[in-house]
Amino acid sequence: MALIGAIALAKFFVHLYFNNRYGYFRDEFDYLACSRHLAWGYVDQPPLIPFLVRASTALLGDSLRAIRFIPALASSLLVVQTAVMGRALGGRRFALLLSALAASIAPQYLSNGSLLTTNCLEPNLWMGCAYCAMLAVKRGRPHYWLWFGVIAGLGMEEKYTITLFGLGIVVGLLLTEQRPIFLDKWIWLGGLAAFLIFLPNLLWNVRYHWPFLELMHNIRTEGRDVTLPAGEYFVQQVFLTHPLAAPIWIIGLGALFCSARFKPYRFLGWTYVVCYAVLFALHGKNYYLTPVYPMLLAAGAVVIEAGLETRSRAWLKPAIVILLLAGGTYLLPVTVPVLSPDHFIAYSSHLPFKLPVMEYAHQRAVLPQWYADQFGWLEIVSEAALAWNQIPTADRADCAVFAQDYGAAGAIDFLGRRDGLPPALSGHQTYFLWGPRGYSGNCVVVLDDGRARLEQLFDSVEYVGDSPDNPYALERRLPVFICRGARFGSLAQLWPKLKKWG
Repeated sequence: MALIGAIALAKFFVHLYFNNRYGYFRDEFDYLACSRHLAWGYVDQPPLIPFLVRASTALLGDSLRAIRFIPALASSLLVVQTAVMGRALGGRRFALLLSALAASIAPQYLSNGSLLTTNCLEPNLWMGCAYCAMLAVKRGRPHYWLWFGVIAGLGMEEKYTITLFGLGIVVGLLLTEQRPIFLDKWIWLGGLAAFLIFLPNLLWNVRYHWPFLELMHNIRTEGRDVTLPAGEYFVQQVFLTHPLAAPIWIIGLGALFCSARFKPYRFLGWTYVVCYAVLFALHGKNYYLTPVYPMLLAAGAVVIEAGLETRSRAWLKPAIVILLLAGGTYLLPVTVPVLSPDHFIAYSSHLPFKLPVMEYAHQRAVLPQWYADQFGWLEIVSEAALAWNQIPTADRADCAVFAQDYGAAGAIDFLGRRDGLPPALSGHQTYFLWGPRGYSGNCVVVLDDGRARLEQLFDSVEYVGDSPDNPYALERRLPVFICRGARFGSLAQLWPKLKKWG
């Protein structure tokens, strides 16, 4: 385990070193904005990540390395969690090393450690639940189901998809010899604990008429996400866990169903099948399934270790380790910004495959979305500041800055402080719930809208200019206008029409 800790620590420092190479990610602006408006819920997420961001920025500041400290730490701890699950399944030194290396090089887990998103803690929480379930079965101590419920409740406050993992566990238990567990009080107490921890967010959703469900409905109606056929969906699972590590989890999945050694844990195999089937059927994004793989990597590593016990095969152990390290290094630039943008473009052009595209709008970017959305924000803010500086000082108290999406609005809130910009308004996601904040609407700096539409709403519409072009950005050359003389009464009256949940 000392070696496993060293691997996790090395991964942590890799993230810490490279995490400030580009810029702030679109969603990071949203979490920073939400952390300044703490609540029991938000339109597009539960409350845990904004709460942790609030605590983290209070302790560490809001630099790139500071706000990405939690993702880097969580992704590195996942390495230890994977090895610990391997040990619980009966693995020894090589199994622990193999499972830890596989978790270290997986592109999705590297990405989780490089950006602050709701994905960053998801694998830790899913695997925390899986580990508690394994211990409850292995040690015959059903009180571990209570801890399962506590972690699942926290998971619900982090990202709702953990409910699918819980469903998979329930189905898996019912389909295997572990079904008598449901006659024990502890699993029901675990369910009660999960419900009570989730209850504040549940009540928040009820109060605001289920905004997350409305958001998901709108996204599906818009047809924004790329829908993958069965074969490509599986191929992308292989890529997200690394092509060289994928055989390990595939072996682990097979062993959970076929090996007598793993018969007590067969419910974990069914859990994966349920999660895979539901996410594929609902056209979930390719990375939604990735939190489930560490338990399969652990199982696969134990099987491979057992298969290499003879002296004649012992040489394969260092060969596998070297192969994984080389493969991990080769794909490292895909999700960790070790290269400059230009060097990354040259690097990606020589890859033997195309990088995944999850939304149709991302296809126009020269960089993959997880990199492209770290560029262009300074240019947008600078153009907004140019417009703001044209507003007479006497008029600024009642002059709002309005952006069309939470990315631009969050950039105004965070990056615009040095230019004296006020916090932005927007109808997008949770910004809509924060309302017009008392602005009359008679003076508004508007980002990214059409002049014809604005002229229907205002007496005067002055075009300031487009934000300077950034060739790497997904958002490029947004128009900025100064609008005066509201024709719609007050901004509070117009506000319901500005709602944009999608």
